[in-house]
This record gives sequence, C-alpha cells and structure tokens, in this order.
Amino acid sequence: MRIVVIGGVAAGMSAASQARRRRPDAEVIVLERGPHVSYGACGMPYNIEDPERDIEDLVVITAENFRREREIDVRLRHEALSIDVEKKTVRAKDLASGEEYDLAYDKLVIATGAEAVRLPIPGAHLPGVFHLRELSDGAAIKEAVAARKPRHAVIVGGGYIGLEMTEAFRHLGIEVTLLERLDRLAPGIDPLLAERVEDEVRRNGVRVRTGASVTSIEPAGSGLRIRTGDEAVEADFVLVAAGVRPRVALAAAAGIRLGKTGAIAVDDRMQTNVPDVWAAGDCAEARSVVTDQPVWVPLGTTANKQGKVAGANAAGADERFRGIASTAAFKVFDLHVGRTGLNLREAEAVGLSAIRSVSKHRTRGHNYPGSSPITTVLTVERETGRLLGAQMVASEGVAGRTNVYATALLAGMDVDDLAALDLAYAPPLAPVYDPILIAARVAQKDLGKD
Repeated sequence: MRIVVIGGVAAGMSAASQARRRRPDAEVIVLERGPHVSYGACGMPYNIEDPERDIEDLVVITAENFRREREIDVRLRHEALSIDVEKKTVRAKDLASGEEYDLAYDKLVIATGAEAVRLPIPGAHLPGVFHLRELSDGAAIKEAVAARKPRHAVIVGGGYIGLEMTEAFRHLGIEVTLLERLDRLAPGIDPLLAERVEDEVRRNGVRVRTGASVTSIEPAGSGLRIRTGDEAVEADFVLVAAGVRPRVALAAAAGIRLGKTGAIAVDDRMQTNVPDVWAAGDCAEARSVVTDQPVWVPLGTTANKQGKVAGANAAGADERFRGIASTAAFKVFDLHVGRTGLNLREAEAVGLSAIRSVSKHRTRGHNYPGSSPITTVLTVERETGRLLGAQMVASEGVAGRTNVYATALLAGMDVDDLAALDLAYAPPLAPVYDPILIAARVAQKDLGKD
C-alpha cells in the first residue's frame, strides 16, 4: 500500500507518522513544497524578538530524522500540482530540478494548510512588506530587522499574530503603529475584554488606529508610506497580519467538496467526499462541540489531532475526531487572554437564545501578594443554562481556567454544573471561591435562578 500525504508540518506529519505506526509495511510519502516539515510556527514571534536565537531553533524534527527514524519518504521542495482522483495519482514537481512526475497513491491525505491573506491593494508586494505564516517568513523578518535596524514598523491587523508581533517589535525597541480595520483590536473577543487589550497595547507605547483600512502602500525614501483613506503613516517596514484562508485550490480542482466555511468538507473520520482521500489541519473543517456544525478554526492543536485521525484511517483504522470548542489563548505584554466556545454574537448568529454574563474576581487569595483582577465573560443558553462559551482576561491564571471551560463545553455542562465543581484552592494559586465558581454564580443570577 502507498499512502501519499500532501503537506507537512502539524497535520501532514502527524498523518504520516500515524500511518507508519498503523501500517509498518506501507510506503508513506510526504510531498512538502517548503524546506521544512516540522516546526513550531506559534513560537515565531518569541523567536523573532530574541536576536540571539536562530530561527532554526523552532525546527522540531528534521526531514532526515523522519526518513531515518520513521522510514517516511519526505520529499522537500516537491509541490503537488494536481490530483487525479479517477486515476489516483498526484502530479508533482521537484522545485529544485523543475522535473514533473506522476505519483500513484492507494490512499491520499491532503494537509495543504492555510495561507496568509494578501491585501488587494497597490504596493502590497513591495520589498519591505512582510507576512508571517511559514518559517521562511519568520526568517525573512528576522533578517530584515538585523540588517536594517528599523526604527518604526506598521502592523496591519490586530488579531493574535498582529498583537504578538507588536510585543516582539517593542521588545526590540522598534516603534509600532498598529492598524485594524474593525472598530476594536482582538476581533472575536468580547468588547469589554478587547478594551483591556487595547489599553495594554497603548500602555506599552504602541500607536493604535482602529477603523483604519489600508488603501495603498508606496515607497517613501528608504521606507514605505501606508495610506488609510486621507491619512498616511511612514515606516521602515510593514507586517501584514490580516488573517489566513484555507489553501484549498488543489482539492477543489480535483472535485473534492468544500464546506460552507470555504475549507474542505470532511466527516468525523476526516474523510472527504472522494473515496480514499482524507483531509486534515488548516485546510479542513472541524465540527463544533457546541453547535454540532462545521467550523473553520485554524490552530496547531486541531491540526495535530486531525492529522493523527486522518493518517490512522488512511492506514485502515476507524478513528473519530470528536470536534473542537475553538479554544485559544494569547499573551500581549503583561496581559493574558483566553477564549473557548461562542461569544454572544456568534451564539445569536447560529440561532441560539443566549445571555452574556460578566463577572470580576481575583486570581489569588485576597491576603496573598501578587493577586490581579480577572474579568470573565460567559455566554449561556437562556432557557437551559447550558454553557456556550467563556472568555477571560488577566495578568495570570487564564490558560488553565480556559481549559476548564473547554472541558465543560465538551461535557455539555450548564452553569449549575460549573457552580458545583470542586476546584483547587491555595492562596498563592486561587481564592477559596475560584473565578470559575464566581462566574457561574453570577450567570445563575443573570438567568434569574437566585
């Protein structure tokens, strides 16, 4: 049996590794158009901010190690050009030699990932305009910072990557102007929490402009001029962090069905509508454990788990992917933000009748030094009290509590269940009534239960 995987990194290499474990006798081939197959992409902002670290530090497993230790035929700089699902072949190209060839498969896993959104404006491809998606992007930014010694950067996009890179550049002593086309930073975060994020960013010397859509980028001396309507900002370089989209052109051209999110439609076995073809990672949809509907949330945690399921099933197993709660967390300067499930707007958009419940508490015992305020926003179904989502912001203690809420979502818990949880208490770590218990109690009151 020959199992071909298109794309490496989280989903692709998880699929290839799992296929190898399940079928030691199979031939497993990975086509990766880039120079690396396994690296910690989420660590790039923190690597970039440290001039002493090599970007290659983020490589987890080399292609040679996959070949030698796992007997996986990893072909770097080999791009899949097309898929013929009738003949069960992949047309591939060796980017180094230019040679094209047909590669037959018995089972195929598509793990083509996502790509950075490119601004459809004049000047978007000028030298000095960067994106941050792949390791080569991180290397280019790091090299530019070292060579040019920039004083001022413009970041377009106030989402996770934009905020993390804002912090990285400030740590390097670079002045930052952050442009976000929406009316607040951290889209998807509750407005109350997003306001705290913006305050933290401004407190660290960042110029923030919300409601600012970039219309063009043009040369200006040795740097660039970024126009937003009637205004303009000059900078030494620009980082565009305007989001990502699933890389699905290859699959769509082969007749593989896309879902309503624009990503590849899959079932809980990660199988597509085409026999013997699976998809996983940032190019594929997932199922929400809250709504039971398809969603697209491109995160490395999901990609690794989906890839494992796809690879196992391509090798003949019957594994199932149980879905996601859209759980995420990020840090910006001294503030931690976490979210899982739906916010109020998202709940209402899928037809759920919900309330928004806000609570405030402390991260540690009241008599223990270092405690900080933590704000929690719960989304709760109005009639049943079922938890639909949770978001938090504080200077500590966010990720662990976000994970508790994510667990509650998978279990289908309501606010009464949350209020009954037996949670750890120690003054250095949590108050006797944890913020989770306080948030549940406040939500009970907001529902009229008390």
